[in-house]
Amino acid sequence: MTQKLDVIIIGCGIIGNCIAFELTQKGYHTLSIDKMGDSGAGSTSGSCAIVRAHYSTLEGVAFAWEGFKIWQNWEEYCEVKDPWGMARYNQCGSIMIKSRDRNWKKIATHWDTVGVPYENWDAKTLSERMPVLSNREFWPPTRPEADTDFFSERNTLLEGALFCPEAGYMSDPKLSAHNVQVAAESKGARFLFNAHIVKILTDQHGVTGVALKDGRRFEAGIVINVAGPHSSHINQMAGVAEKNNIKTRPERHEVSFVPAPAGFNFESRGAQISDGDNGIYLRPEVGNSILVGSEDPRCDTHQWIEDPDDFNRNTTDVQWRAQVYRAARRMPELGIPNTRKGFAELYDVSSDWLPIYDKSDLNGFYMAIGSSGNQYKNAPVAGMMMSELIEYNEKKGQDHDLHPLQFLLPRTGVTFDMGAFSRNRELNPDSTYSVIG
Repeated sequence: MTQKLDVIIIGCGIIGNCIAFELTQKGYHTLSIDKMGDSGAGSTSGSCAIVRAHYSTLEGVAFAWEGFKIWQNWEEYCEVKDPWGMARYNQCGSIMIKSRDRNWKKIATHWDTVGVPYENWDAKTLSERMPVLSNREFWPPTRPEADTDFFSERNTLLEGALFCPEAGYMSDPKLSAHNVQVAAESKGARFLFNAHIVKILTDQHGVTGVALKDGRRFEAGIVINVAGPHSSHINQMAGVAEKNNIKTRPERHEVSFVPAPAGFNFESRGAQISDGDNGIYLRPEVGNSILVGSEDPRCDTHQWIEDPDDFNRNTTDVQWRAQVYRAARRMPELGIPNTRKGFAELYDVSSDWLPIYDKSDLNGFYMAIGSSGNQYKNAPVAGMMMSELIEYNEKKGQDHDLHPLQFLLPRTGVTFDMGAFSRNRELNPDSTYSVIG
């Protein structure tokens, strides 16, 4: 049994669903397919859903800042109310520690260029504004099991921090993906879950659709790979994996949860904190808890995964201690729980930790992959941009490889060269090769 459509979208995470929403608004008949049982049930559900603007590249800053008002006005963007409820934006602000590995002056220049409001704090202001934090420097990040001086007294002060008051996080990333599903369905999009794609169909002209394990086939002249940690497998099915200069592969990452220091309501008074000096990031969590993750310092080992359907979703003692003990250095009054709380999920990591938003060498086959844990915040803008890219190639007859799409970010007025996200780009020397996931 074969059904014909305009576009098939592989993956129903937040980015895939935003692409479906934008394409249906342009009149495309779309079908989104996911092997999981619901939208956002894959890596989106494990996202920390942080919305922040501190990126090492001007493109990254402009791209992220464009999406802030969408998250702040989420119901207005979706245009419908999800009967399951609507995810909400928690505008707690972001604190980026001025660490030695991060050219914070360059980031401040990017913010000035794009128009991101911020405050430039010295070490004294950091302590005054967030008294629960130590303003001491711990550079370089180390691991407690390997550093005998891990908890030694430090005398050097940090330079300070950059504070972005409009940053924050979404309350429920999985629910936000379902919100966009409902929004897309209201425009005519279709969704198919618990469906296992086993083949990308092609002919001499390009992609023609997909085949499922249960024998069903869906035909479309446009197929978009938004499969997250499964993106490399889908590219292999399509025969384009080896042709891309930038590759993707899944990596396992852990996050930990700890109670806030006694007497301090971090849930209401805290902020999203990027602590490159200490190798961690922090975020308020419900129940006056703190979410702690690793910013991938050199001392932390990458955990590459061969099979994205088979990995340990539980925290490990050694990594939990590394992350939580670093948090205790930054928060001297933080208590260390006796019981580990946290979970592990997968990143879809590209060769330079920056995403691929591009066409492929197979006509009609597109990719929105390599999100590397940091593209949740960019999902609505990525949806707009991918829909424009498809129009640019499929309806306007342009060749994005020869003449990259110049996408106008409507809010900031910045014209964005999509060649920055090309599958054939050289490794970006400005990338930090790390994320706040």
